[in-house]
Amino acid sequence: MKSRFQLCLITAISAALAMSAHAQETAPPQDSAATPAPAATDVPAVPATPAVPSADAAVRNALGKQEGDVDQNKQILSQTLTAVDKDYTLIKRGSLQVTYDLNYSYIGQQTINTNLASGTATLFSIENSNSHTLTNNFSFDYGLLNNLTGNFTVPLIDKYSDTNTFNGVSNGFGDMSFGARYQPFEAQRDKPSMTFTGRISVPTGTSPFKVIAGSGLATGNGVTELTGGLNVNQIVDPVALFGSVNLTYGVRAKGLNQVLDTSVLQEVQPGLTVGFGGGFAYALSYMITTSVSFQESIAAGSKLSFSNGTSATTATQTSGILSFGLGYRVSPKTTINTSIGIGLTVNSPNLSLDVTVPFSM
Repeated sequence: MKSRFQLCLITAISAALAMSAHAQETAPPQDSAATPAPAATDVPAVPATPAVPSADAAVRNALGKQEGDVDQNKQILSQTLTAVDKDYTLIKRGSLQVTYDLNYSYIGQQTINTNLASGTATLFSIENSNSHTLTNNFSFDYGLLNNLTGNFTVPLIDKYSDTNTFNGVSNGFGDMSFGARYQPFEAQRDKPSMTFTGRISVPTGTSPFKVIAGSGLATGNGVTELTGGLNVNQIVDPVALFGSVNLTYGVRAKGLNQVLDTSVLQEVQPGLTVGFGGGFAYALSYMITTSVSFQESIAAGSKLSFSNGTSATTATQTSGILSFGLGYRVSPKTTINTSIGIGLTVNSPNLSLDVTVPFSM
């Protein structure tokens, strides 16, 4: 009886952590990332010179696209946490597992656009923006050793945006990633299980630094990212507890040539991103499991360098998701996991739905 419940608990954690709620896909679109205001107010790092674009323009047209269109923060945290479902018993050496993950996210926002530069309101309007993102993730896991699993993920992204500057659909590949999970110790029933994770994401999607404002949407982050993390879980029949922490470093993007107002963006140095999450799963029966989890990521400000020698620093962004999951075991090797996520911060999607189906070979 207990062994079967333990299997159900593992399935339950899979349902909880398969939530991608991305990101990455999450934060508000670049066209509504901030309310227009003088550069000295939104981004103090921008020198007070007419040649430098406003902080709002820099964030919306550069990093705003990166974090708004694909939300790397949520994407990274989601992928790291999703790996936990395989951490208790990593697939055996020589085995292959293919996982299909379908994620839908919606962002709706209403902002007030006003100009108080002269001391009085010279411009006042309400801007509405809506963004729908459908992400198809195909993940391939291969057992290099019994305690070491390699991973390759290919995302296909379809995005629809309705804002004051763009109305239409963009689609294409997202940023592909290569990763590995390593379990140093064998899992024991009464002890926590730990798994170390590593991942590198390459900019194969449409870069936000190459998209002309008002002509389309980015499907990638535009930079190479390195992520390392630790997952911990503990089974206490009939409940399983789990948690995760990770750190992401973005490689500097050079040789850019994106026009922002009166300046040209040449380099972007992404800030460090810290992600963490946790939750619990409960086995209702041998076939049905439920879960509740929380995921959050905090991204430090990114530095933007322009052709005229000036620079700007974006504000720190925080993304938080509360997820509720349900898993249905259709066979000993296949469990369909569904989850719904609710955004807790302005940098998170208002709503997200996720369905994950693994296939073992």
